[in-house]
Amino acid sequence: MTTINQKEIQKFSKLADEWWDASGKFKPLHDFNPIRLKYIIEKCTSHFKTSEKDKKPLSSLKILDIGCGGGLVSEPLSRLGADVTGIDASKKNIEVAKIHARKNNLKIKYLNTSPEKDQINEKFDVILNLEIVEHVENLDLFLKSSSNLLKKNGIMFTATINRTFESYIKAIIGAEYILRWLPIGTHDWSKFLKPREIEKKLNELKLNKKDLSGFKFNILSNRWALSSDCSVNYILVVEKN
Repeated sequence: MTTINQKEIQKFSKLADEWWDASGKFKPLHDFNPIRLKYIIEKCTSHFKTSEKDKKPLSSLKILDIGCGGGLVSEPLSRLGADVTGIDASKKNIEVAKIHARKNNLKIKYLNTSPEKDQINEKFDVILNLEIVEHVENLDLFLKSSSNLLKKNGIMFTATINRTFESYIKAIIGAEYILRWLPIGTHDWSKFLKPREIEKKLNELKLNKKDLSGFKFNILSNRWALSSDCSVNYILVVEKN
């Protein structure tokens, strides 16, 4: 059994060389990244009782970034002191991530693998599943495999897109067809998940919700902000007891 969807992997592998081009195909992720990172850092420092004021507030944490792409999240977390492992099913993504980390003198362990395989033999304080669950082949296997890699009292972040009429208009029609923020076909609306659907699956794995928040894009300020509105983009944090 596998969580890898070959069509999805090929789609992102073709774009791999553009990961670090802030004005290229991944511009929406570059724009989205600051608010995602701010949220992740806040939740990690709060849960593990470290101070955001420290130069390296994540220095005691082992973080696994699943579906790391070119390392857009892995790198800033490494700079904040975390021991980061990034995995991706696309070999091209991992090659790009390794080269960029080397250029920036960052010690990040990058592996071309997926969570259900036996290539990772350690557990982590924090697991990141950011904008990946809508692209995997077997969601139940993916979530179970991810949770198996989480330490007791560790936390897991799952960020994705809600399956609503609003998300179809904004994330598919708006982002792909009108604004051309993303290549047409990047997302399949039927694979989007409602928060309660993911939460139910995670509860069955003995992972309990700590927080659910939304992200909203303000077209006037051209900036993302945290919101209580989860109708399009949202992030769920769970803890392993």
